[in-house]
Amino acid sequence: MLTQALAPLLDALRPIARSAGAAILDIYRSDFSVRDKTDTSPVTDADEHAEAIILSGLARLTPTIPVVAEEAFAAGRTPAIGAEFWLVDPLDGTREFVARNGEFTVNIALVREGQPVLGIVFAPALDRYYAGTFDSGALLEDASGSRAIRCRPLPAEGVTVVASRSHGDVAALERALSGHRVARHETAGSSLKFCLIASGLADLYPRFGRTMEWDTAAGQAVLTAAGGAVTDVEGRPLRYGKPGFENPDFIARGDWPCPSLRTD
Repeated sequence: MLTQALAPLLDALRPIARSAGAAILDIYRSDFSVRDKTDTSPVTDADEHAEAIILSGLARLTPTIPVVAEEAFAAGRTPAIGAEFWLVDPLDGTREFVARNGEFTVNIALVREGQPVLGIVFAPALDRYYAGTFDSGALLEDASGSRAIRCRPLPAEGVTVVASRSHGDVAALERALSGHRVARHETAGSSLKFCLIASGLADLYPRFGRTMEWDTAAGQAVLTAAGGAVTDVEGRPLRYGKPGFENPDFIARGDWPCPSLRTD
């Protein structure tokens, strides 16, 4: 199964991701309720309905590949995984969904040998569909059509740093960027931060604080397909299938050497 071609998988995932996005928008436009999970993070019917659509689609598409999905994991349903598995965040940016700012995404990623090799990040409220594989590059579909995207070279005037709209350690970020030329700061919700770098609109996304693998895998796949990279703060590639599926602090960047970022 590890030799299965990625391009056909990516094509087959497109309607699944868009169907999940349509279900999310139906609830987004309604008077929905918000509940707290055991970790106090918010969850809505949109999270659960979108996950059901994606899990059903993946079961038909790749019945032998296990799926680790956020809401199933929260409910205690975690399959045994091997060298290949799916990571699904059906609604990344639930806080952005609740705030109704449109910056939430559907995230689907395929992991092989610890690395995300295929990813989809679909922002249904913005109608932006990002996708990529390690062997075919990255693309963006929006109102202007479909086109290839690529990280930009490091700008002479300094980097554009993108950070979370709802999470993050501001003090740690300021310490990490001390001594580096920063042209501007931007904020964005969900995995859109990875996609801003992948499409050449930003350069650096340092993240200090708790994230889970399903939060980052699809965005990392798109970014690496566009020429960027995601590493821990020591410069080691961010890997997947870790015990508990929890990430360390990390740095997402464009196609340029990793800066030295320190938080101490």
